[in-house]
Amino acid sequence: MEHGRQLPEDRLPTALTTTMTSPAALAEELAGSGVLEPTWREAFSAVPRHRFIPDTVWVEDGDHLTPVHREDDETGWMDLCYANDAVVTQVDDGVPAGPGQSGHEITSSASRPDVVARMLAALQAEPGMSVLEIGTGTGWNAALLAERLGAGGVTSVEVDPAVADRARRTLREAGYGKVAVVTGDGALGHPPGAPFDRLIATVAVDRVPYAWVEQTRPGGRVVVPWTTDLHNGALVSFVVGRDGTMQGRIMGNVAFMRLRSQRGKRASLDRHVRDGKGTRRSFTDLHPYDVFGEYDASLAIGLRVPRCKLIVSGHDGGAYTVWLIDPWSGSWAGLDYRPDAERLAVRQSGERDLWQEVHDAYRWWDGLGRPTADRWGLTVTPEEQYVWLDTQDDPIDRPST
Repeated sequence: MEHGRQLPEDRLPTALTTTMTSPAALAEELAGSGVLEPTWREAFSAVPRHRFIPDTVWVEDGDHLTPVHREDDETGWMDLCYANDAVVTQVDDGVPAGPGQSGHEITSSASRPDVVARMLAALQAEPGMSVLEIGTGTGWNAALLAERLGAGGVTSVEVDPAVADRARRTLREAGYGKVAVVTGDGALGHPPGAPFDRLIATVAVDRVPYAWVEQTRPGGRVVVPWTTDLHNGALVSFVVGRDGTMQGRIMGNVAFMRLRSQRGKRASLDRHVRDGKGTRRSFTDLHPYDVFGEYDASLAIGLRVPRCKLIVSGHDGGAYTVWLIDPWSGSWAGLDYRPDAERLAVRQSGERDLWQEVHDAYRWWDGLGRPTADRWGLTVTPEEQYVWLDTQDDPIDRPST
């Protein structure tokens, strides 16, 4: 379990350890680790990632995001471009809130190369197909699609005008000017270009826009990072049916920033936590790692506990506090972990008993036989979306508040 700010990409261990400074070296490392399919190797070798990375990027520095300028540190900047990690390319929606261009919140990034490789493999796209990408970002992913499928078949939608303009210019300068970069709300897709053979989102959603179903051909694939308020994230690969619905299974652990129209409310210890006379106190013997540190458990609990954000603070001498916050109702809970404690202290406040909800959801998952992530699926219809488990006929009841 991590604490503090996290980059918006998955943090699974990776076998990539070599410092790389060229697209060919990156492709070789990805292929050697088994994440890059042979059909995509040529594209990864041909498209230089660093050409799509802005000259100023940001790195984590305590509670701040510190800028790294290419003109000041060419080597360090290049290392960031070809590391197997996300690169923060925008903070605070393009207006850094801290001194010296430092930022507080990541609002755009270049995705981790191995995550990109996994998602493109899941898309199962072939040369000649038309693809709609939601979230252009730097344009690197669109360039990879264009290199293999043909630039004329790639359309990418980006909500941020400045990000879209830069990607459009970079794609043109890199020889992919036929890629259509559309400035707009990705939740709406791009009706003028529909229907598409494939759709891929590089932003997370908790409600899959039905427009994405409508704009994909029957039999087409839609690859989406899916999230809950508590758990980010899960990669879902859908197939669109002829009946106007689509169904998919969770196939991996990835975490992306949300679609801007689905950002919701942000949780803050300073704004939302008030420990006073009304605080309810209790104890638990359930270890926070069992709940939040295990991917399968955290995913399932997120299905049952809506409007609940997770923050971890501390880590002094192995001690830390897990905070659960509902920024809509103002309810919160804090679980204090101490390595030598037989039971863990719990504090709760507000109309919801958030820790109790999490505890009950964990027991629910345990009672189901602790299903792994790949056993969950998602169906999207014109009226709703619902989650299901492969051994149950009925949709999972996802409580609302």
